[in-house]
Amino acid sequence: MNVYFRLMRFNKPIGIYLLLWPTYWALFLSAGGWPDIDLLIIFTFGVIITRSAGCVINDYADREIDKHITRTRDRPITTGEISPKAALLLFIALGLIAFALVLLTNTLTIKLSFIAIALAVLYPFTKRWTNLPQLILGLAFAMSVPMAFSAQTGTVPASAGWIFLATILWTLIYDTLYAMADREEDLKIGVKSTAILFAKYDQIFITLLQILLMIVFIKIGNLFDLGAFYDISLIIILIFMIYHQLLIKKGKKSDYFKAFINNHYIGMTLFSGIFLSTAV
Repeated sequence: MNVYFRLMRFNKPIGIYLLLWPTYWALFLSAGGWPDIDLLIIFTFGVIITRSAGCVINDYADREIDKHITRTRDRPITTGEISPKAALLLFIALGLIAFALVLLTNTLTIKLSFIAIALAVLYPFTKRWTNLPQLILGLAFAMSVPMAFSAQTGTVPASAGWIFLATILWTLIYDTLYAMADREEDLKIGVKSTAILFAKYDQIFITLLQILLMIVFIKIGNLFDLGAFYDISLIIILIFMIYHQLLIKKGKKSDYFKAFINNHYIGMTLFSGIFLSTAV
């Protein structure tokens, strides 16, 4: 059983957090405070199941690639601990569970879920033909935003688009940091990423994306009339971003990965600002 837990990355929950925070942003903003408790439960479990399914299909797609990357060569499919067929069956099972959860919402959310699953399946394969797989991942993660709004309100207002955009930009930032740690090995085997696309200008692009993200965060605060707690959360987020810049300036793999992991606190801090501004 432990090997399946590893395949679903339950031993590395950072991906759950990175997907969960934008979902919570959207749920609490769409409700203007506490969302319906049943939706909070559905989306929380949905995030855990969807992220697990995403890890399984990612490892299935990368089973011939992972063996060439130091960080991934011990993953269960690559080592032969789990067969590709067994992994596919697990992915289907997880997908059915996630869809069963979506069926507890409404028609619009169900329709949006088909786009979400298509993007989740597409993402692992995009690194073979585009340097922008992080953008596809951002779109996949951001689908939780319109789904949360549609489940809570029955519609997807234009204001949700700003949270959708924030999620994409944030994902581009942290997953580029993640890819920067593997860049040299990816270049050798022909895997593409934004880290490779940005090359020696990577820190400049990360800076530009961070500035854009802060602008979008400010816009969200204005649109939803969030107060002082939200403004304080943005100041803390800015400090985190400066810290990440200092980390990646060193150019070490371990520091790239540390900056990636630390992005969890950006998502958590923004949620704290939203929660204290709307639900308390």
